[in-house]
Amino acid sequence: MMLHYDSQQTSAALPFPKLVQAIKKMFSDGCEVPLRHNHAINNAEGGKLGTLLLMPAWQPQSWLGVKTVSIFPGNHQHHLPGLHSVYILYSAQTGKPAAIFDGDSITSRRTAASSALAARYLSRENSRTLLIVGAGWVAELLAEAYLSVRPIQKFLIWNQTHHKAEALASRLQKKGLAAEAVSSLEEAVKQSDIVSCATLSTTPLIKREWLRPGTHLDLIGGFTPEMRESDDACFADTSVFVDTEEALMKAGDLLSPIQAGIFAPEQVKATLSDLCRNHHQGRLNQHEITVFKSVGSALEDLAAAVLAYETLNP
Repeated sequence: MMLHYDSQQTSAALPFPKLVQAIKKMFSDGCEVPLRHNHAINNAEGGKLGTLLLMPAWQPQSWLGVKTVSIFPGNHQHHLPGLHSVYILYSAQTGKPAAIFDGDSITSRRTAASSALAARYLSRENSRTLLIVGAGWVAELLAEAYLSVRPIQKFLIWNQTHHKAEALASRLQKKGLAAEAVSSLEEAVKQSDIVSCATLSTTPLIKREWLRPGTHLDLIGGFTPEMRESDDACFADTSVFVDTEEALMKAGDLLSPIQAGIFAPEQVKATLSDLCRNHHQGRLNQHEITVFKSVGSALEDLAAAVLAYETLNP
């Protein structure tokens, strides 16, 4: 019988120390990851209602998984979220379905864990101050994720809607963390060791001139050519890393400086796979400014689903 795990069960089965390690192992071992499928869902008149994404990945003789994501922007009219996702895990030997997981929990936790994994290689080991830009679901997970790889002592929260930053800071304080909502993004960037952006912004938020030597800039939110979290100059004289080469095809943060002639694809230092396989050492010194741009990968989803299944079925 195929098992079914809800959001709470899925999240509880993915503690960040184990999830970061599981994703690292999957990047090291490798797996098959076809390009995601993107299908428009239209109404009877031909107008677009939504989008269906299919994200498969598998390891031969091991596990096969696919995440389905439905994005329906008009759902607010029905008092529903605009995005829903489900993850189905199968045996890669027989194709037999093993379990269904809450896809939103898989996505949000693997996204935060992948940024923490990159920071293990790209941020300074003595990083103490983390600035979280954004106040959504993924942003809330970043504090716990980063604590699994760095001795963070101070958490700054900035959001375009300030009361949401205050609410997130309050929730983190209740967990015993030294969190503070800030009103000046510029001043917060200037005093942070790590800046992690998890927004849906379409205009640049972070300016290169604000980044002090030794800073690690983590860009999570943008996953389309129209989305931006940093200005072009952030890529002019920094060390740039990506989760996968797919980021060079779809991330506005990269496409804009490439089109402006400020940055070239061959200047990417390494992918997350390169880092996990020790093909590149990551940060070279204490003064280097590193930038990590991610758009997400079905490999990370598979790593999370396998960990959740093995945790829940020891």
